[in-house]
Amino acid sequence: MNFARLAGVVACALITGTTWAADFAAGPIELNDLWVRASVPGQINGAGYVEINNKSGQADRLVSVQSDAAARVELHTVLTENGVAKMRQVEGGVDVPAHGSARLSPGGFHVMFLQLTAPFKLGATIPVVLKFEKAGEVRVDFAVKPPTYNPASQGEHGMMTGDHAGMKH
Repeated sequence: MNFARLAGVVACALITGTTWAADFAAGPIELNDLWVRASVPGQINGAGYVEINNKSGQADRLVSVQSDAAARVELHTVLTENGVAKMRQVEGGVDVPAHGSARLSPGGFHVMFLQLTAPFKLGATIPVVLKFEKAGEVRVDFAVKPPTYNPASQGEHGMMTGDHAGMKH
């Protein structure tokens, strides 16, 4: 393929938009950018993050998380009370709106790994089962990033987009 033809194909893809495959999927639920930070010495807990996209016209909900990487795994959020940020378990799960998304990210919703069975080692993956109300169970792997990892373009922390975004208590 000559350069002019290749440039035309690339330009066409950029103009029309390219659909990339999700890291993991279950029906209309797509899961991307799944990660945890590597443990530092003495650390007994960890947090996991993921972007959940719902391509369906029906809302869904992430209701629970399971992993052998910790004694307990829970869905948490960060709430500010009297100017102090506090972590709280999310009862009932995290809503994923129809034709919308939920982002579990630092400072917002996240997967909390309590009492790690072994430290999260840089470059490893952490097997996790995410259970959705409608999409069912999805087996995924969270990539272990450096302990100082902080994605440059966070956007709004732990926010959801689409109709009726919110969490259940």
